[in-house]
Amino acid sequence: MPATFAEQYRSLLKDVFLDLARKELEQGADGLTYADIYAEQGKPDFALAYLSLIDVSDEVKRAIFARAYERRAEISEEKAEAFDRQFHRPFPLIKLEAQKDRLSAQQVRQGRRVRREPKTLRVY
Repeated sequence: MPATFAEQYRSLLKDVFLDLARKELEQGADGLTYADIYAEQGKPDFALAYLSLIDVSDEVKRAIFARAYERRAEISEEKAEAFDRQFHRPFPLIKLEAQKDRLSAQQVRQGRRVRREPKTLRVY
C-alpha cells in the first residue's frame, strides 16, 4: 500500500512553518486557500505546512505541493535570467536549484518521496 501524503512528507515539515499555519487556521483561515496562495508564490515549505493540517485528498495535496515546486523553479529561472541581463554573466547555481525543484515536483506528482540535496544558493 502506498504511503499517505502525511507519511511521505512529514520529514520535510519545519516547525516554524507548521506553527504559523496552525495559528492562521486557529484564527479561521482557509487552509486550502492559503496552500494555493503559497504554491502560486513558489513556497513549498509554507504550502506543505498548510497541506499537512487540512482534510483534503492526498491527490489534491500532491497537486498543490508539486505546483509549489514548479512555481519556485519558474521564479528561480526568471531571477537567473534577470541577473544574467543585469550582470552580463550566467548564474548556473540558480538554474541548478530550479532543476532540483522540477525534479521534486515530478517526484511529488508520482507519489514518491522528495529527496532533496542540501541547497546551494538562494538569492531571493
